[in-house]
Amino acid sequence: MSNKIMRGFIYLSALLTFGSLLVIISFILIKGIPYLTPELFSFDYTTSNVSLLPALLTTFMVVGLTLLIATPIGVFTGFYLVEYTGKSSKVVGLIRIATDTLAAIPSIVYGLFGMLFFVTFLQFQYSLLAGVLTAVIMVLPLIIRSTEESLLAVKDSLRQASLGLGAGKLRTIFRIVLPVAMPGILSGIILASGRVVGETAALMYTMGTSTNLPDSLFSSGRTLALHMYVLSSEGQHVNESYATGVVLIITVLMINGLSTHLSNRLTKGTTE
Repeated sequence: MSNKIMRGFIYLSALLTFGSLLVIISFILIKGIPYLTPELFSFDYTTSNVSLLPALLTTFMVVGLTLLIATPIGVFTGFYLVEYTGKSSKVVGLIRIATDTLAAIPSIVYGLFGMLFFVTFLQFQYSLLAGVLTAVIMVLPLIIRSTEESLLAVKDSLRQASLGLGAGKLRTIFRIVLPVAMPGILSGIILASGRVVGETAALMYTMGTSTNLPDSLFSSGRTLALHMYVLSSEGQHVNESYATGVVLIITVLMINGLSTHLSNRLTKGTTE
């Protein structure tokens, strides 16, 4: 009887989760698709067309630069914590506590820190560089923890067998451990990219809200999520903000699909 009740709660939770997601996506699509006009994709932003194309291109720039910096740092940190330190090390414990704490900090706190440190103290001003560095700090805990958990899931017998056959430490890591842990590591990177795409507060305080496409690392700009927030908060282009939400959903799906495809290709390539 208890198993049936538990199974019922599981099915109900799944139904509520997917049902809520379906309602939200359907609402945005219904409200936004009729206002997807060619003017929204103009290269130059004006107050009449409120084009989202500069924000869309800026989003890809922010995601690409953030992952370019955060991925190697986070992955190598995860390897260090698992492969090169003892499981009872106090340093590892402190780093894990720090990463868990940083992962739980609200994004607006990261935005305030980025504004005080990168924008004001280092005098980067409201710029693409300040936003990217803030986003790097924000997603690093997620990448580190996902890498660490993926490596811990790899059985020690695989490492011992490789070392017993004469393989060195690095060869064991890259030829044995990494292919097994690759799906989990890339899942963390996908989640990190999704968080950057949907971020508003941290980038608003560091990158600014300029409508122009950044022409350098020290130029201001806005991402797609921030563009949607600004339009909806102004109250004059609410319909266009719904249309921006449609493009944002499609963008997230495209990034996740591309990341999943790359994950499958890399996993297949490393296991052959």
